[in-house]
Amino acid sequence: MAVQPPPADQRIVIENVAIATVDATDTEYARGHVVIKGNLIESVGDGPAPQWLDNVVRRINGEGHLITPGLVNTHHHFYQWITRGLAQDNILFDWLVALYPTWARIDDRLVHAATLGSAAALLKSGCTTASDHHYVFPKDGGDILGASIEAVQSLGLRFTALRGSMDRSKKDGGLPPDHAVESTEEILIASEAAVDTYHDASFGSMLHVAIAPCSPFSVSTELMREAAVLARRKGVRLHTHGSETAEEEQFCKELFGMGPTDYFESTGWLGEDVWMAHCVHMNDSDIAKFAETGTGVAHCPSSNARLAAGIARVPDMLRAGVPVGLGVDGTASNESGELGTELRNALLINRLHGRPDALTARGALRLGTMGGARVLGRQHEIGSIEVGKLADLALWKVDGIMHSSIADPVAALTLGALPPLAALFVNGNAVVEKGTLTTVNEDQIALACARAAKELAARG
Repeated sequence: MAVQPPPADQRIVIENVAIATVDATDTEYARGHVVIKGNLIESVGDGPAPQWLDNVVRRINGEGHLITPGLVNTHHHFYQWITRGLAQDNILFDWLVALYPTWARIDDRLVHAATLGSAAALLKSGCTTASDHHYVFPKDGGDILGASIEAVQSLGLRFTALRGSMDRSKKDGGLPPDHAVESTEEILIASEAAVDTYHDASFGSMLHVAIAPCSPFSVSTELMREAAVLARRKGVRLHTHGSETAEEEQFCKELFGMGPTDYFESTGWLGEDVWMAHCVHMNDSDIAKFAETGTGVAHCPSSNARLAAGIARVPDMLRAGVPVGLGVDGTASNESGELGTELRNALLINRLHGRPDALTARGALRLGTMGGARVLGRQHEIGSIEVGKLADLALWKVDGIMHSSIADPVAALTLGALPPLAALFVNGNAVVEKGTLTTVNEDQIALACARAAKELAARG
């Protein structure tokens, strides 16, 4: 059952708290207040909250805490929660070849369990909005997309469901097994049905749908072109993997006679309604095209490191004006499944470009909040703490043993260990309290995921 929004006149007051708003000027308050009314931010500012407020159902003393916008995850594969720890030392293509046969045996029941695990990990790490790129739909797998949506809604996470797809199998020169793909026609019909059934474009929506063919090496050019036409006809966004590895770039040049970015441009896949995952191997021309068209990037630092894909040129992208957000990626290539830890990993990995200011503490927080909101096209609703925006907020405890001596609370979050999550609000609801989920039983999820992983492995 979906988590319902709180009464519209109900107020929650958080006071005496350090605030990083991540607004256009990076406004911060050392000791301020935030007022939630219903599912919206009613007030934010320095000092105590207004005294005249009525119908206050909860007051939180934020002494020793930092409040930030909830984190936004721009790329994930929830189903991979039940295939973690496999193919530990492989590069992307070998990793895919090793795991595709297992993934091709999933069904809606297993995906439901895996989604609960993935979404729970995100919430417990401060994530309030997530996108999930699911592209494996076995013919006897049942209603996989519906199962993942139902699982997410039961936890109260704001969600963008990416109806993914593959129609290029081994017999066509791709990597997926022949039985793991759909026909182009089946994909287009199912993608349109997903939009019609689930997509809610209203302000404050808890559920968006985007159209997301998997990658250039697993889908046909026809599908890429037709998916772009369909998405724009339906008014939804487009997502795929792009420029993740050197091998992908070589694959595109051999198959299409051009690199990934030029290929995307030739199929109508550059624009403000498009974002790509990874974008590790981008040259100056690629970055310029992304900046000119407003094409977004989901930066997945931990997964890129896990698969030895390389280091994305995020500082150069940001200087050029490319929209960039953070992504966990699938938990078969980022076993932690946490978005909160990606703040620190993004900051540190991007400094390996050789510049200590390549990404700052506040720049990392912006990537994980407003950057992600912009990539998902929701920057007017989420991503910063501003009056009128949705009450998606993370309250971090930064006065404990791991953080009390760090001078700057934002640095405590982005340079230190991930702080304990005192509370997480999504749409005005407290879905995490003192690090524990409030909407579901964590032990039951852990047991269901363990069973699902064993069952899937046994199907081999």
